Amino acid sequence: MSVQRTPKDWMLLLALVAMWGSSFMFNRIAVASLPPWTVVAGRIGIAALVLIVIIHALGKRLPPPGRAWAPFALIAVIGNAVPFYLITWGQQVVESALAGILMAMMPLATIVLAHFLIAGEHLTRQRAAGFATGFFGIVLLMGPAALAGIGGEAVRIISQLAVLGGALCYALQSVLTRLIVKGDVMVAAAGTLLVASVIVVPVALWLDRPWLLAPSASSAAAVVWLGVGPTAIATILYFMLIRSAGPSFMSLVNYLSPGVAVMLGLLVMGETPSANAYLGLALILAGIAVTQWRRASRPS
Repeated sequence: MSVQRTPKDWMLLLALVAMWGSSFMFNRIAVASLPPWTVVAGRIGIAALVLIVIIHALGKRLPPPGRAWAPFALIAVIGNAVPFYLITWGQQVVESALAGILMAMMPLATIVLAHFLIAGEHLTRQRAAGFATGFFGIVLLMGPAALAGIGGEAVRIISQLAVLGGALCYALQSVLTRLIVKGDVMVAAAGTLLVASVIVVPVALWLDRPWLLAPSASSAAAVVWLGVGPTAIATILYFMLIRSAGPSFMSLVNYLSPGVAVMLGLLVMGETPSANAYLGLALILAGIAVTQWRRASRPS
């Protein structure tokens, strides 16, 4: 049976769009004066602290050491430590526009994985056509100038592959979260980020020696926001949406996030989107409508 989408699912999706759509800009600000491992460690460490404080304030507790932590450990590696580092490292070279195009591979990979692993998440021709329409919209939104950046010198190619690798990690995380993460959503989120911080913080301390760094105020503020918003709060919303609506629906965030990036460029960075950007957004929305049309048209 197909998973039904509720107004709550759409609200969660839009909240994730706002937070994750802004993270590309904040990543670029952060890496301007901080190395990638320090950015990732700060982001994950802050998020873990925030969530642990929240669950304790609510009277919840993390599970005792044992098998219950195995799903947290797997998601921490695949969904936090590895993709956060790959994307942050890649964005030292890759522009936000091109990163957005590469990240759009995530929903395409997700629907293929979900087709084989998740009941009710079948890859129909209609859904495939909708996702293809949305992906074309992203390409159009970013424009030929961004696509012209594909290729080039070895460092640039490797950086692009790093961002793409992060997108593929997120796709696998979406499916695995639905399959293996059980119990309280907030406890799962806190446990996952705690394990991730145990992995990345020692690496950052060893490689970057962050106590010797002199980051700009904007970079430091960007790391704090990345930890609180797009990581701590967004992780809770992510687990809620995966459990409620499934990984393929959640992956639609990657079609809407480029629109957030365009608006931030217009309002904050003083950029002027081209006509292609608005047409691209229209195609993205059309692609989402196609993938959801059959479910929406069915009686409740």
